[in-house]
Amino acid sequence: MKKLLGVALAGAFSLATSQAYAAGELYFYNWTDYTAPDLITKFEKETGIKVTVDTYDSNETLLAKLKSGATGYDLAVPSQNFVTIMVAENLLEEVDVSKMENFKYVAKAFQFPEWDPKQMFSSPYQMGTTSYAIRTDAGVGDCSSLKEFFEPNEKASGNVGVFKTPEEVANMAHIYLGQEFCTEKTEDLKALQALLQNQKKHVKVFSSEGTMDRLGSGVTNISNAWNGDAMKQRLAGQKVKYCFPKEGVVGWYDSLVIPKGAKNIENAKIFMNWLMKPENMAIQSDFAKYANPIEGSGKHMSEDMATSPEVSVPTVPVKFGRSCGPKYVKAIDKIWTKLLQ
Repeated sequence: MKKLLGVALAGAFSLATSQAYAAGELYFYNWTDYTAPDLITKFEKETGIKVTVDTYDSNETLLAKLKSGATGYDLAVPSQNFVTIMVAENLLEEVDVSKMENFKYVAKAFQFPEWDPKQMFSSPYQMGTTSYAIRTDAGVGDCSSLKEFFEPNEKASGNVGVFKTPEEVANMAHIYLGQEFCTEKTEDLKALQALLQNQKKHVKVFSSEGTMDRLGSGVTNISNAWNGDAMKQRLAGQKVKYCFPKEGVVGWYDSLVIPKGAKNIENAKIFMNWLMKPENMAIQSDFAKYANPIEGSGKHMSEDMATSPEVSVPTVPVKFGRSCGPKYVKAIDKIWTKLLQ
């Protein structure tokens, strides 16, 4: 099996509950199209816990919901840099994941990550990359450079799809411009704004939902993409190719966390621990088409995952986003607000 971007998830609690039948409910707040239905069915059957899934479209939406004091969710799935923010703002319940029964399956390289160095707030979920994808029959490029996305040719002009939230788009732009993530240099931010404003005249839609459906159907012919979403379109027979441009791609690592004030904390811990089992995480990865850091999950996955060009990353830089300072965040918010006007 080719080297995937990892393999998986974890969680549980000190009582012997890994196989126990537990009554009650679990309210799961996750990204759109990011929860395997078969996974939920299996969990409910094995534990007796009824799961209700609600969805969001960005880390920013999730953060705003938690900062507003919403306490209706027991689990959420932020990316690595947003875990840092949520811990700093006291938005998460403490969970000693390293004491959970199935933590042993998490690959050592992914234990105690820098955004949660004591593994007190999060367990791994899925991991992947952000880049762009093209319709191979549209003549918009060959995936060789981010220039195809930010400075598209005449065939792509007017048919570009861009994510609606700033974080990943800004990070891709930083990579293209040769800048550091979270840069606060005035000249860097001016160059970033100029690049995005110039790209805007080529953009058909700013949206983080349905991106690959639009690309697959030809509504757009070049679009921001997550690698797993692009893989789904290719497997469905669409002429879609996920790009690994020479400048590099943005890496991300999503985790399970328990929002502060959750009503069903013990059930959330049961789910975290249960999902860390290789055969369970494999169901999630097979559905979402993303890798995970659980050792042994690969043997439970389909051949599609083993041979996927989207999941097996070529030798281009992969740069993971991180939590940025308030000065940078304010500057990007200002740039993005003006861009969407």
